[in-house]
Amino acid sequence: MDEMGKVEHVDILLVGAGFGSFTLLNRVRRLGYSVKIYEKGAASGGIWYWNCYPGARVDSDTPIYQMFDKEIWEDFTFKERYAGGPELRRYFDHLEKKWNLNEHITYNKHVDSAVFDETSKMWLVECSDGSEIYCKWFIPCIGFASRRYTPPIQGLGNFKGDIYHSAVWPQHGVNLKGKRIAQIGTGASGIQIAQEIGDKAKQLTIFQRTPNMCLPMNQRQLDPKEEEEKKKNGTYEREIEKTRHTFAGFTYDFLEKNTFDDSPEEREAFYHKLMVEEGGFKFWLNTYKDMLFDEKANQEAYNFWRKTVLKRITDPEKQRLLAPEQAPHPWGTKRPSLEQHFYETIDKPHVKIIDVNEHPVQEVTEKGIKTDLGEVEYDVIILATGFDSVTGSLAQLNIQGINGGTIADHWKNGTRTSMGIAMPEFPNMFFLYGPQAPTAFSNGPSCTQFQAEFLEKFFKQIQDEKIVRAEATQEYEDDWCKRMHEKWDASLFPRAKSWYQGSNIPGRKVEPLNWAGGMVEYVSSLDKSISNDYEGWKITRA
Repeated sequence: MDEMGKVEHVDILLVGAGFGSFTLLNRVRRLGYSVKIYEKGAASGGIWYWNCYPGARVDSDTPIYQMFDKEIWEDFTFKERYAGGPELRRYFDHLEKKWNLNEHITYNKHVDSAVFDETSKMWLVECSDGSEIYCKWFIPCIGFASRRYTPPIQGLGNFKGDIYHSAVWPQHGVNLKGKRIAQIGTGASGIQIAQEIGDKAKQLTIFQRTPNMCLPMNQRQLDPKEEEEKKKNGTYEREIEKTRHTFAGFTYDFLEKNTFDDSPEEREAFYHKLMVEEGGFKFWLNTYKDMLFDEKANQEAYNFWRKTVLKRITDPEKQRLLAPEQAPHPWGTKRPSLEQHFYETIDKPHVKIIDVNEHPVQEVTEKGIKTDLGEVEYDVIILATGFDSVTGSLAQLNIQGINGGTIADHWKNGTRTSMGIAMPEFPNMFFLYGPQAPTAFSNGPSCTQFQAEFLEKFFKQIQDEKIVRAEATQEYEDDWCKRMHEKWDASLFPRAKSWYQGSNIPGRKVEPLNWAGGMVEYVSSLDKSISNDYEGWKITRA
């Protein structure tokens, strides 16, 4: 028996046990493919296994933050409009049992490297435990937030207290009651943690680089009877169907109207309805169509946001830091976080804010943190400093292209993909919810659903036409990158220093990492790539 015969074989290997893998697995196994999932964590959920920090919660509301399959949602009902971490774990338990997924998943299995063998037209994948597996099709579904970022803070290792990073929070939880806490970072996890622990802490100091332009979540408990009625009368199906026709895969979209088409009074009433009455992302994604493209229109949105937020903060200094008179960047060009009582929590006397632009952290000492304001002692430091987002997840893996370079090598002069789902030189490999797809500009389950539907269609053709090798063409990658920049440059997004374009990581190339052309155009581009005799692919048949 040859060497290949001694190694386990599978048709499709998926990496990561989250929404992307589960959505795709159920589709391709129905086509008759043998499928495995390797998950480095001890349980399923993807990011919702790792997201166990205080207050971790989704920012898409029910019913669209879940699988779109009726057989899953018909007998599972979320308890809240915006599900929290424990609820999502309950949901993934339901998923595993309903679809009998555990027979396909190996937990505590970390993929280290992969190399494509041209002779067999297969990937050889090696894991950190030394095990190997051959697969015809290799599909990392590890999302855009699986590589945490810890800033280079001098002396961090000297601190004698406890240090926790939001991305790797202890699974057993942490008792923070009565503690003196320093929190560095005010991104999504930072907002959620601060409002959750603020009342528990004896003292909470938040080190802020840029104010987060948060929106009210308007969280509420769901009535189980009301939700069951929605399932019976077709509301769930209608809401899910709407996601196919909107820019970001939500149930709502931008208005076919510009900001100054309305009178000041009409505009004020409309803003109030979106932000205060309805909440969620409606003020961001259900507003005037020119808000993210026209500077004056954007300023109108910021003015209303600021006026509304200032009513919730009494401390003048905190007003200046959290809702400055001059916007630090166009409103909505950094992802706004949804909050429940963040501003009321921050307004309390035992909570402080330090602007690190005005008062940089000089060093972490054994007892606390030193700035030009002096040294303050803490019991706990929380790093809510996010991720090497979008590209970091894939680039960290030693996946070898056919010309010898890794994905990181492929991206050394800038991120390049074909439609945010494949790359030249990496045949028989796809990835979901990653760079240059709608990813961070979308409802996550919508993005993975539509990508999985495309791959299901592709895999059906692969099966029918006995295709053994499929590689994205260089022409399609070049065209996609050109379109990426055109969409990005036409908006106000380049004006913000954000993880949307990699500028949260010092020294990293600043570039668009998410497709800003909307979900509808994205799905159309995927479908077009396999028409006209696979115009976006180099195909080899058996």
